Amino acid sequence: MSRLDDFLSLLCGRFDNARQLEELKQAGGPALPLAEHVNTVCNDRIAGLPADFPGKFVLEESYYTTDGKTHASPHLFLFTEEGETVKLTSYQLPKGPDGSPVSYETLPPMRWEDLEVSGKFTPALYTLHDGVWEGGSVSMFSPVLKFTLYERFSREALEVTETMEVNGKRTFGYDVPIVYRRKAACG
Repeated sequence: MSRLDDFLSLLCGRFDNARQLEELKQAGGPALPLAEHVNTVCNDRIAGLPADFPGKFVLEESYYTTDGKTHASPHLFLFTEEGETVKLTSYQLPKGPDGSPVSYETLPPMRWEDLEVSGKFTPALYTLHDGVWEGGSVSMFSPVLKFTLYERFSREALEVTETMEVNGKRTFGYDVPIVYRRKAACG
């Protein structure tokens, strides 16, 4: 199995942080949203990919529920092997036909030649350490808006830490990573 296939076997599937929420509630820990990730390889939805294309596009559907309201936040990522690491490059994701966020089921047809790399997101690099993939990146979305991503992927969980800072002051993020546990495998 290639490094990329090993990495994607951990990343793809359906995950949520319900177990973490219960543990935090019992321990009196910080409040987090109910968070779900559905990660699906979607090369089959992209027309015109070269036959020997070395990467895998993944649609990450993220759903965050706070105060009974759910917010969808999908992203399109390309994962490639870069030597001993796996690289995540963010791409612009088309909206659904009615302007709503897309899911794998509603993903409109895409053409390889039309896909655009997200210019604001610094690609993330992940390295394997004792069976755990770790990595992330720091992106400047504007001169004053900084986005920091750090993730750990293992057989047990996906741990995701994301923060946004404006002029050095955190405006989004939590003091603990969101810990996603697998609910269903890929496919």
